[in-house]
Order: sequence, then structure tokens, then C-alpha cells
Amino acid sequence: MNTKSSQLKDSIPIGELSTQYGGYGVQDTLRTGFTSVQSELLPSHPLELSERNYQINQEKVDFSTLRNIQGLHAPLKLQMEFKAVRQVQRLPFLQSSNIALDSLKGNDECIGFEDILNDPTQSEVMGDPHMMMEYKLGLL
Repeated sequence: MNTKSSQLKDSIPIGELSTQYGGYGVQDTLRTGFTSVQSELLPSHPLELSERNYQINQEKVDFSTLRNIQGLHAPLKLQMEFKAVRQVQRLPFLQSSNIALDSLKGNDECIGFEDILNDPTQSEVMGDPHMMMEYKLGLL
């Protein structure tokens, strides 16, 4: 009788297994994708977090300056326009250039890192169009 209780104590309950690992304790790469050790590490330099959030911080400063100069309505109107433009997109399996959003933000005349090295035709990510539409519509 003690052998049965010792077997149960030594076994791992199914609920404790992580969802990213399969039945044999090996990561399920097809469902969760590849893991990167670099993404799990802390930033290597103190300014790295600041640089990652530069665009967000710059928008906050611009909105607060606009609010101080023109009043509360100006940043609210801009944010409403940004939200409306973000909602208009192509189908999920087609790349969207978001040219209207770039025009509103004033980035349409600037050439940046993402303009040169973010070519959608060279992208390795292309999924099944039917599956991507079902996911977007909430059918999956």
C-alpha cells in the first residue's frame, strides 16, 4: 500500500506542467515559437529602456506641450484621429504601410531604420490567410 502512495508523491501532476512544454518536458516550438535568451535578460545598458520608449515619451511631451498651448481639445482631437487611422488596415495577411498615420505624425518625410530594413517583401512571416482571418474574427 505504501508503494502506491510513494508513486503518487514522486509523480508530477499534470496541472503543474507549463503550457509551453509538451508531454515530455520539451518546449512546443510549433505553438509557442522560438525562445530567445536575449529577450529574457535585463537590458545591458541603462539607456536601453529609455531608447525603447523614446517614441512614446516624445508623444507624451508633444501632447502636454500642445495642451498647454492650445487647451485640452487639441491633444484629444489628435488622439481621436490617430485611433481612427489605426483602425483602417488591410487584411491581416497583407502588410500595411500605415501611410495615413505617418502623415498625421509627420513621419512621412523622414527616412528611418524601419524604412530601409523592414521591407515586407523580404519578411519570413507569412501565415495561412484563412487561419489569420479566422483568428482576427474570433472564430479560432
